[in-house]
Amino acid sequence: MKISELGQRAGIPLSALKYYQREGLLPEGIRSSPNQTSYGEAHVQRVHLIRALLQTGGLSVAATKDVIAVLDAPDAPIAETFRVAQHAMGTPRTTELTPSPAARERILALAREQEWCIANDNPGIDTAARALEGLEAIGFDAPADYLGAYAAAAAEAAGADLRALASLDEPDKVAELMVVGTVLGDPLFAGLRRLAHEDATTALFPVDDTNGKQP
Repeated sequence: MKISELGQRAGIPLSALKYYQREGLLPEGIRSSPNQTSYGEAHVQRVHLIRALLQTGGLSVAATKDVIAVLDAPDAPIAETFRVAQHAMGTPRTTELTPSPAARERILALAREQEWCIANDNPGIDTAARALEGLEAIGFDAPADYLGAYAAAAAEAAGADLRALASLDEPDKVAELMVVGTVLGDPLFAGLRRLAHEDATTALFPVDDTNGKQP
């Protein structure tokens, strides 16, 4: 297919495709003549992946490049693929302060209580530590049972991710789901948590107006 057809299939304008190519995210097609380049289904899938990482996942172009590079690397270990995805998610979207050693240590202590096997440079440590400091800033010192409930939910979600990976047979699909699932799992978890918040709040503080509520 021509690049214009690729844009139609992928649902994005030609200018976006050319931008992806300039940034090294989308490989060139096969040149069949000096003025003709052909694209295939692999390019359509790659565009979908790029959009998922950039738009839905909110990654920077640089972080997206890192993710795609490890996906394209022949025989890249799954552990390395996961490491790159984790660090891509830890790439700051805005200027972020380094959390205090005390907040980091509390998160590490929680991880030890859960007997999680983690690296000390996992970006999730700082992300969670910054959240703790934000709660402390409004006078809420998160108690152990509060953090334990979050840890249990995170462990359950991580288990679901791994079971989904184990259901796939093709290594390429496993790697792709690991990366995209890591990036999109955060907004999926956040979105469902917001729905659960509304449900729990309605149960605790019932209101008469049920317009727009799902049964």
